[in-house]
Amino acid sequence: METGVVKWFDNERGYGFISGANGSDAYVHHLQVKEKTHNKDLHEGEEVKYDIVWKEKGPQAINVQKI
Repeated sequence: METGVVKWFDNERGYGFISGANGSDAYVHHLQVKEKTHNKDLHEGEEVKYDIVWKEKGPQAINVQKI
């Protein structure tokens, strides 16, 4: 798993970007946030861990977990 911080996230639209520890950014969609509660909101600067998959438009974060 990768680690990083939320670069920005629009909670109304349900997507944003994570800035990885290696310096690369990855797109994140709220459906990929794995929380035990229904609160899948992410906030700028929040630390997360995640896996990366490569999609047509670039890297996408999946299995995102708040640290």
